[in-house]
Amino acid sequence: MSNVFDTALSTLKEAGRIGKIDERVMKILTTPKRIQQVSIPLKMDDGTIEVFQAFRVHYTDALGPCKDGTRFVPDLNLDEVKALAFFMTIKHAVGGIPAGGAKGGVKADPRKLTQNEYEKLCRAFIRALQPKGEWVDIPGADIGTGEQAMAWMLDEYEQISGYHQPAAINDKPPILGGSQGGWDATGTGLFTCLSQAAKEIDLPVQRARVAIQGFGQVGSIAAKLLYQAGAKIVAVSDIDGAVQNEEGINIPALIDHVEKTGTVKDAVDTIDMDKDRIFAVDCEILIPAAVQSVINAGNVMDINAKLIVEGANGPITPDAEKKLLAKKVKIVPDIIANCGSAIVCSFERTQGLTDDYWDLETVNSKMKARILKAYNEAVATAEEYEIDSIRSGAWINALRKIAQAMKFRGWI
Repeated sequence: MSNVFDTALSTLKEAGRIGKIDERVMKILTTPKRIQQVSIPLKMDDGTIEVFQAFRVHYTDALGPCKDGTRFVPDLNLDEVKALAFFMTIKHAVGGIPAGGAKGGVKADPRKLTQNEYEKLCRAFIRALQPKGEWVDIPGADIGTGEQAMAWMLDEYEQISGYHQPAAINDKPPILGGSQGGWDATGTGLFTCLSQAAKEIDLPVQRARVAIQGFGQVGSIAAKLLYQAGAKIVAVSDIDGAVQNEEGINIPALIDHVEKTGTVKDAVDTIDMDKDRIFAVDCEILIPAAVQSVINAGNVMDINAKLIVEGANGPITPDAEKKLLAKKVKIVPDIIANCGSAIVCSFERTQGLTDDYWDLETVNSKMKARILKAYNEAVATAEEYEIDSIRSGAWINALRKIAQAMKFRGWI
């Protein structure tokens, strides 16, 4: 598996070359502005001490305060966090969000922690980072965190600051100032982009065969919306295994099964399969919605989908993408497809700062309009430069905005 930060830099270089981006901007963007790396000692419930490694990266704040992303996974490393912070920077620019990119997290497996240990680790993470609030750095959720984790982090931050700051932490529950639609935002945005992209290649979503790698927050919501639209979800995988049904998986039943068992394995009316074979499944639409670099030189030739929509960040390596584009596979890149959450997080901060909270219909309407605008602009830019890569089109648009901000600030 390739280094995901190298993937990010490779994409930067290619988009910068095509878009003729100022070399001074390119030089600034080859390295993060700020890196925090701390060790968190934690007293476990049995009295033993564990030391967890934690990170927070601010990539650039040319467009505004750094935002989003707190990942708790057992194999987290600094290069991964740097890459994800870079992707957030580009994602915010693509989505028309006046913010810089940040990412952070802890090298830990929440499934192996008690609830008490998990809460203590979330609170310790906030204390260690000493975030400076909604005008500087706004953490949000990611893999291994969610509404409850962000609620603990908000409470810890407010205990430290001494006053309520609902805009200081994103992805919290609506009862604490979170936005309606926040949990579903990435999956909803992905489905919105997928529907548009499928229309452009005359692929009816209704009855289309779909394979989904990853069945967490993003994959499960996208699967539910596709199922409701009449698509056939023929295969689904998660960290523990995979299941398939050529006639289509009953997604509501699968969601219930996962809630009870914690895995897609052994779901009713499905056949278990090797999770590594998910990319070889016969389908029209493929959604990698787990982690980075999963589509690579080792499996790219197994893929037969016509449309790939990236629910995860950086799931396709650059070399694999070139092979897919040569096969005329349409790819909706991560920085557009999964930026629904980033858009709604921007809405969440706005609502928290103004104390004016919107209903679900308003949030979804605004998010869908914003994400389709980003998608259409990326497609138009790709056509302008006569390239097949929507990713490069999106990156060029983002880099233009960042370059303009840097120029006005006097950085270049």
